[in-house]
Amino acid sequence: MAKRRKNGLYTEISEELSALMRSGWADTERHDLEPDAQAPYAARRRAALSARFPGERLVIPSGNLKSRSNDDTYPFRAYTGYVHMTGDQARDGALVLEPRADGGHDAYCYQLPRDSRDDDEFWSGYHAELWMGRRRSLAESARVLGLACRDVRSAAEDLAAAGEVPTRIVRGIDPALEAAVSTDEERDADLEQALSDLRLVKDEWEIGEMRQAVDSTVRGFTDVVGDLSTAVATSERWIEGTFYRRARLEGNHVGYGSICAAGDHATIMHWTDNDGPVRPGDLLLLDAGVESRTLYTADVTRTLPISGTFSAVQRKVYDAVYEAQEAGIAAVKPGAAYRDFHEAAQRHLAARLVEWGFIEGPAERAYELGLQRRFTMAGTGHMLGLDVHDCAHARNEEYLDGVLEPGMILTVEPGLYFQPDDLTVPEEWRGIGVRIEDDLLVTADGNENLSAGLPRSADEVEAWMAEFAG
Repeated sequence: MAKRRKNGLYTEISEELSALMRSGWADTERHDLEPDAQAPYAARRRAALSARFPGERLVIPSGNLKSRSNDDTYPFRAYTGYVHMTGDQARDGALVLEPRADGGHDAYCYQLPRDSRDDDEFWSGYHAELWMGRRRSLAESARVLGLACRDVRSAAEDLAAAGEVPTRIVRGIDPALEAAVSTDEERDADLEQALSDLRLVKDEWEIGEMRQAVDSTVRGFTDVVGDLSTAVATSERWIEGTFYRRARLEGNHVGYGSICAAGDHATIMHWTDNDGPVRPGDLLLLDAGVESRTLYTADVTRTLPISGTFSAVQRKVYDAVYEAQEAGIAAVKPGAAYRDFHEAAQRHLAARLVEWGFIEGPAERAYELGLQRRFTMAGTGHMLGLDVHDCAHARNEEYLDGVLEPGMILTVEPGLYFQPDDLTVPEEWRGIGVRIEDDLLVTADGNENLSAGLPRSADEVEAWMAEFAG
């Protein structure tokens, strides 16, 4: 029985209306679907996960809708580990790897099937297809994903009734499935850790998706430069909307809340209110990324002089950050320690801050004590992929304390931020924030800057703005 809407204008369904709604529908089952291009890659990822947990049942939910108000919900995004292992983005789903006697696993995917036309749920339920759009049937999903698909409405019962097999589930995604299995929290954390580990090195298909996301992002930044004159007449919100339009046109969404920080807002690391003025003479720090339709995201930052040219102090700060990024990028290569690019950039910035008299030297001592962090704030980068800070649960020895390998994608994004109320620097430096961020693919012999389509040096930025700025 469909859940009725409180205070809805219609409180009853007559037998005649029910009969009318259930009749006269064409068969829309699609028989022409082919496996998705990602399907064979997802199968290899599942095989790698299977090899880590022989003899154990693994449950990876996709997640559920979250109510925002009455029958309105927040935008849904499937759990990253589920997307990576299946290529699917459906809500209310779950991937189950059932162990076999030979040590491998049989994989099947629980899905919410299409609404039956034999009851009133398909047109009157809170999340009915006629309200929210057509879903794939189980047979259609099986063809697209290359996975056997089952009705998710029986998943909790199936798991509760399954044999006594050691089981792991990713926690915090689907409470109903979590309640249906008996697991150990520490062991479950190992599963989430493994899912992050397996995303550290991207396969060929993933690298192609990342290229698309970055290329769209480059076009989005160019859109913003072309719209700067309108932004000056309005606010940071115009910049946010301009980039968002490109993200929705060519991708799924923005990969994270866009940072459109003009003036002293550029000194706030995660400024996303984007409601401030855009004034000539100030800098605009734009940190934004398009998320592809397969949910891979770019993450790029450029700091732009709103008037088209840097002031002397702005250029001094910008050049220091650019040189630090150059040092960081040079350290990105196979066999290098993950920390190397961060340390190279931070050492350079520490030396500049000592040279300017903002921290006490010598530079090596300042770096060892972390004194530059007053003005650099954050680390110099992170892994990138399905999440903007991808692989966040990976083991330290594989990530932070690991070694770079071909196929890894990471950001290099040094910055300097002089707060508007910082009395330790001259007044003309206060309120200046500069970050330059690019997306680097580790290659067999070094790295490739995927976002090289955007200018980086101060001279290149000014020339680019002169060409495109409106």
